[in-house]
Amino acid sequence: MEFDRKRLKILPLVERENKMTLADVKRLEDSICTKDLNPITKMDIEILAERLIQRRHRGRQVIWLMGAHVLRRGNSRYIIDLMKQGFLTHIASNMAVAIHDFELSHIGATLEDVEFYIKDGRFGNWEETGQYLNEAIFTGYKDGIGLGRAIGRMINSSSSQEMPHREISIFNTAYELDIPITVHKGIGYDITDQHPAANFEAIGKTSGLDFLEFASAIFQLEDGVFLNLGSSVMGPEVYLKALSMARNVAGQEGREIKRFTTAVFDMVSLGNWKEEPSLVDYKKPGAMSDSRYYFRPLKSVLVRTVKDGGESFYIQGDFSLTVPLLCQHLKGVA
Repeated sequence: MEFDRKRLKILPLVERENKMTLADVKRLEDSICTKDLNPITKMDIEILAERLIQRRHRGRQVIWLMGAHVLRRGNSRYIIDLMKQGFLTHIASNMAVAIHDFELSHIGATLEDVEFYIKDGRFGNWEETGQYLNEAIFTGYKDGIGLGRAIGRMINSSSSQEMPHREISIFNTAYELDIPITVHKGIGYDITDQHPAANFEAIGKTSGLDFLEFASAIFQLEDGVFLNLGSSVMGPEVYLKALSMARNVAGQEGREIKRFTTAVFDMVSLGNWKEEPSLVDYKKPGAMSDSRYYFRPLKSVLVRTVKDGGESFYIQGDFSLTVPLLCQHLKGVA
């Protein structure tokens, strides 16, 4: 028996208390204190910044894939600045990034208190978030465009009364600059799926188009850079499948996709992972008893897919420090 979403009591966003506002979105001129980052992390960020500069000059792919925590730590303006400077050729995210991005654009606040609102079933049942985003997806479905572009178009084309803070929107900026932005969606993952306006056929089709667009970017990854920021499952898994597709076709054309740079930004401690090359080898005694074996960004992004000619970096630390430091190294580079 289907759950009838029409029975839900959907509430206006104005009634919701939020844990994040525009005041929490960092400004480019804000100073950052990086004393809590270890010297190796700081050095790796500097090297990675140099890779991005080189790849921009060569016109190579730089793919930025992120989870929502990166945005929740106040990095929207930094990501927008990287896009405007021409460092990023493709943005990829989960739907949670789109939700926070929309809410900041629409009401200047986001991030509800899940523990508080789940008690009586108010969690996620908010009118504007569900209505605007699902309408954008359905319109994109009818127009044959991907989910990410559909959301960017909606924010961009809405009135200033509807989106008074769209200058803070990553999706709006990507749409304006014509930078591909893709959303990799799972049904039931997001509060927008609770809303009666959610059309799962439209969601599946538009997110499917985004996956194919992402795979097309990976197809051009040779000598480029792939960054996975704060996504421990979606990012590595989507990347892994897209890379296999890309290598399959590239091999038929007599070329390889092996020499590129990957980076993972996260907070998980991986120890001396570079000194343990067999860490993710399931044949190694004890490997599958090591919790690091199950951390997909290590296995897929840092080790297995670059072992034939690529290079990888693990940037450990709070996103409120690591992302701004990377952008600081890139600021104003000609």
